Amino acid sequence: MTAADFIDRQKLPKHIAIIMDGNGRWARAQGMKRIFGHREGVRAVRECAEACAELKIPYLTLYAFSAENWSRPKEEVNALMHLLVDTVTSEMDTFKRNNIRLNAFGALNDLPDYCRRGLSNAMNETAHHTGLTLNLALSYSARNELVNVVRTLAERVQSGNLKPEDIDAEQIAASTYTSGMPDPELMIRTSGEQRISNFLLWQLAYAELYFTPVMWPDFKKEHLYQAISEYLTRERRFGKTGEQIQKF
Repeated sequence: MTAADFIDRQKLPKHIAIIMDGNGRWARAQGMKRIFGHREGVRAVRECAEACAELKIPYLTLYAFSAENWSRPKEEVNALMHLLVDTVTSEMDTFKRNNIRLNAFGALNDLPDYCRRGLSNAMNETAHHTGLTLNLALSYSARNELVNVVRTLAERVQSGNLKPEDIDAEQIAASTYTSGMPDPELMIRTSGEQRISNFLLWQLAYAELYFTPVMWPDFKKEHLYQAISEYLTRERRFGKTGEQIQKF
């Protein structure tokens, strides 16, 4: 028996978002370069994706590379780009075995050509899969995403296809990268940091936040089950009182 056996699968979140933090600090603790931690973190990605697929959670979004990460040393950035391509290629059997569809969003045009090609090939190969959708947020900034949303809506108004008074939360959500997906109900961040770091600012409005001191390379299925178990103990009120929720 594992922790997964005690999870109420009728109340699972439909979308989990994870900030995978701590790779560099984990590597330094081992006396290794930062990229070693990133390589070890791939196993944690595989474990979480497989666990979500097994639990039949429809969406998992991983903060894989932020827009701010381009400011890191060139050697590390180049290594991360190659690691990304190597991973989506080498994990194809995992995607197929677990019926996982790969998706990516962010300022993807900022990625190197070989990286975009590798991602595109992996997404095309898994496009017909009907299980978990694994989103990779790459060269991603939530503020930039919201700027793009505003520009898109402004262009629609300017062209006469949208009235300003018709702009509402649904119009905004439909213009985000996650259009058509449910908002994440659970956001996990590893390594002990307790902030959301420009990640899915619109989508995380009502998410339950779970912070763990575990470094990402050490994060295993059991840690994910613990986060989900904690999520299931929380009362999600969305502005209502506890008494109002209990009536339903």
